[in-house]
Amino acid sequence: MDNEVLKVSGQSSPKLVAGAIASVVRRDGGVSVQAVGAGAVNQAVKAIAIARDYVAPNGIDLVSMPAFFKIDTDDGIKTGIRFFLEPRAPQP
Repeated sequence: MDNEVLKVSGQSSPKLVAGAIASVVRRDGGVSVQAVGAGAVNQAVKAIAIARDYVAPNGIDLVSMPAFFKIDTDDGIKTGIRFFLEPRAPQP
């Protein structure tokens, strides 16, 4: 997936991140949200829940597929979680 990647920190505002998620999903159809650390993952999950409510009136049922990823930092290699977000395919 070559979606835009939004990076979330432990200090990120879930409502602001949710607005960014909703904007990118409406424009591109999907987005990835990346978080490293427990606080960042907490804020990301809250933002995803809020974003689902933001895009629902547009007929979008946003789903998330989490996956681990590794990132090389000055402090060594860290593991984070990347959430791949996209609309659920219509059910027949």
